[in-house]
Amino acid sequence: MTKTDGSATSERADSLRPLSPRGVKQLAEFDGNAVRPRDAATVVLLRDSPRGVETLFLRRQSTMAFAAGMHVFPGGGVQGSDTEPGIPWVGPSAQEWADILGCPAELAGALVVAAVRETFEETGVLFAGPDGGTVVADTSTADLREARADLEAKRLSLREFLLARGLVLRADLLYAWAHWITPAQEPRRFDTRFFVAALPDGQRVGAVPREADRTLWLPVRAAADAARAGELEMMAPTSHTCRSLDGLAEVAELAAAAVRPLVTIEPKVVEIAGRYYLDYPPPNEF
Repeated sequence: MTKTDGSATSERADSLRPLSPRGVKQLAEFDGNAVRPRDAATVVLLRDSPRGVETLFLRRQSTMAFAAGMHVFPGGGVQGSDTEPGIPWVGPSAQEWADILGCPAELAGALVVAAVRETFEETGVLFAGPDGGTVVADTSTADLREARADLEAKRLSLREFLLARGLVLRADLLYAWAHWITPAQEPRRFDTRFFVAALPDGQRVGAVPREADRTLWLPVRAAADAARAGELEMMAPTSHTCRSLDGLAEVAELAAAAVRPLVTIEPKVVEIAGRYYLDYPPPNEF
């Protein structure tokens, strides 16, 4: 933790995110031994609307152990089945993703699989199709609803799901956007790659998953402003990502916007005049 004396300006504090009461408690209890973060993937789903570019949020159940009540993007941790060989795949290879994500090829492939799997489990949106030029148009069929439940319950792997239906994973529909690591003092930590993707043509968000109590689409700027005003509960990476996407006029600009270095952000706690804040670079530094 960095400590700054009382001479620090209020402007400095205003540019940082105050540490929540829960975060202050965790900081007080932190013994200096950080938990190893779990690899995870998050997908920022985007669509065009009359209100501008919108993104999808899930509000997590208030009873959840992690991020309770927070508005989050679809995503979750990498599972063992995400590394299974022989997953039908089109688009950038695992090695190409490794070069983009800055990690070994096996992990890069697993992150892409986890991103696709978690998005389907949590939203019903599926980045897969019969071939490299199509996607499943209707993911609301009884068969696919049952498959979502089986994937979520770990009765089915994504590889098994795709092979049984003659589908291929569309890795070309995802773009790497950000890389966040949970602060060291947190008891639950994640090493998360954020992907961005357009909502596939014809697909709709399905029923709310067990971990959430609602879904909603919001313009990225409105979401960031609501989070800053305290009107919408979000973790720092979520609101930061919304702000970083604010410059998109339409989803078609996504591919060009995603061509940039992937910067790893691990927020640090700073103390200014007796108060604690999370310090991380603003979106315009990317």
